[in-house]
Amino acid sequence: MNLLSVENLAISFGERTLFSGLTFGVAKGNKVALVAKNGSGKTTLMRCLAGKMAPHEGTVTYRKDIRVGFLSQDDDLAPELRIRDVVLAGRNSEMQALSHYNHCLQSGASAEQVQAAFEAVERLNAWDVEHQVQEVLNRLGMQNPEATIGTLSGGQRKRVQLARVLIENPDLLLLDEPTNHLDLAMIEWLEEYLHSTSCTLLMVTHDRYFLDRVCDEVLELADGQMYKFKGNFSYYLEQKALREEWQAVNMEKTQRFLKKELEWIRRQPQARGTKSKARTEAFYDKKSDAQSRSTHDDELHLEVNFNRLGTKIIEFHNVSKSYGDKLLIKGFTYTMKRNEKVGIAGPNGTGKTTLLRMITGEEQPDTGKIVLGETVEIGYYRQSHFEFSDEQKVIDAITEVAEIIPLKGGRKLTAAQLLERFQFNRSMHYQFIAKLSGGEKKRLALCRVLMRNPNVLILDEPTNDLDIYTLSVLEDYLQQFQGVVIVISHDRYFIDKVVDHLFVFRGKGLIKDFPGNYTRFLEWDKQEQQAEASRSAAQKAAQSANTATPKKNDTPKTKLSYKEKLEFERLEEEIAQLESRKAELESLLANENDHEALMKLSEELGTTMDDIDTKTMRWLELSEYA
Repeated sequence: MNLLSVENLAISFGERTLFSGLTFGVAKGNKVALVAKNGSGKTTLMRCLAGKMAPHEGTVTYRKDIRVGFLSQDDDLAPELRIRDVVLAGRNSEMQALSHYNHCLQSGASAEQVQAAFEAVERLNAWDVEHQVQEVLNRLGMQNPEATIGTLSGGQRKRVQLARVLIENPDLLLLDEPTNHLDLAMIEWLEEYLHSTSCTLLMVTHDRYFLDRVCDEVLELADGQMYKFKGNFSYYLEQKALREEWQAVNMEKTQRFLKKELEWIRRQPQARGTKSKARTEAFYDKKSDAQSRSTHDDELHLEVNFNRLGTKIIEFHNVSKSYGDKLLIKGFTYTMKRNEKVGIAGPNGTGKTTLLRMITGEEQPDTGKIVLGETVEIGYYRQSHFEFSDEQKVIDAITEVAEIIPLKGGRKLTAAQLLERFQFNRSMHYQFIAKLSGGEKKRLALCRVLMRNPNVLILDEPTNDLDIYTLSVLEDYLQQFQGVVIVISHDRYFIDKVVDHLFVFRGKGLIKDFPGNYTRFLEWDKQEQQAEASRSAAQKAAQSANTATPKKNDTPKTKLSYKEKLEFERLEEEIAQLESRKAELESLLANENDHEALMKLSEELGTTMDDIDTKTMRWLELSEYA
């Protein structure tokens, strides 16, 4: 049973047709991902489905009496409203029922009136609406529901919009990039929330872990057509690979045909008969079709020949930074090494972007200092700042920075080639920037940064509004990049694939240097929390046992048994050996650069620390009677 049915939908802007003849449906209970390249019309399609704009052709039909919630990328919040009022706007009937019930209780209404008001609240399940609102707002980092919209940042306003849509509890959720402006913990909560809810979902997002774990169907909008895949994102990738393999076989046949026909055309005289003309036209039709099907996703190894980094790159010496009473960074000391790729993770508002701005000199530390090496050339991608105007053409925005990037072996990468690598085909190079989508402008800004040929790349949320295909290209580029990369991103897949260690902002000024990617960090952090919980439980149990009154028949223990003495002596030796191994592992981690080796050492260190905790606890128990 479809909650949403779309038939023969078409949208055009001037001479450009985004799509036509789109026909698809979203069945009740399905969680559907919509994937497409930037500029293909994802946001336009979502706005059509939500009734925010009319299609040029076709129909959008919803099943009767269903509620639809839409998270748009546009901000329509009135600045004078409170967060609480905005979020509760979608639950007016429940709030009115609660208000009426409370009024009946306080005004001395008859028993029949009170009972009727009570039944209305029960019917709407309105008792815990306020609790739901507080829970969702807390999870999204909005601690003060009485604050007005006008006092919030852009990211906070986006989270209020998301909270409003979730609290509405609609039958069908339309979400356009819901993970933008969420930190990693928020994304993990939203992932679990959507996975466990029974609502029907149609969503656009570039977060591939999110897609894989939440969605059970993928719609791919490509070349103006819709392709449907019944499965999660991993299944979609498998099927897409098979489709492209089949297309490659057909392309190879086409290339053989073109080569043969080209040889024939070159042999012919200028005056051709009707049959020759038909054959020539067939050749050009086939050539045009082959060119339209070809992609620019071929592997391009970018061994960039930038200025070599010296021994001194970036050094943090006891750096601290506060804003008012809020301590962001406290006594941070670290020395960057060549070829490091570090990810920066942590809740919003803990100082991640502030650290980047201090590296570039846009802000200064309160105490300590940051020293840059003389050979350092920084390329800084900001998430909300474009250095070009809408009146420029796409190619001009790049060539005004540089015409070429020098590659090793005397090769070079032109501005046009870089644009093609990042999904700007030749037909787009001379378009005005005003015609680009938001995601395409972000992609162009990223190309400008790369065109500067830096040896230190600082990227602040480069994954926001980029499509999955561009993210894959960027990941390939960064993996080949021989300089230093420092990146903030809430895209867990991206972080896992690119970085070799993390700066984790823990709050209250603490930054932990973790030797691994984000998934490894989550595993380690979970083990640490479990170990801490076990230690706390053991301490409480020990305290309880010490304070308990012994029974009259109980004979208090005064000494160890022979077996326990042997265990006690053995534990002392084992703990000493483990402590020695722990120190050795910490030393190896500090000097290891290989990614796989770091992973293995990190895992062994975690296991060793757990063993030390367990054996120490047992040693303490036995030591009371030794």
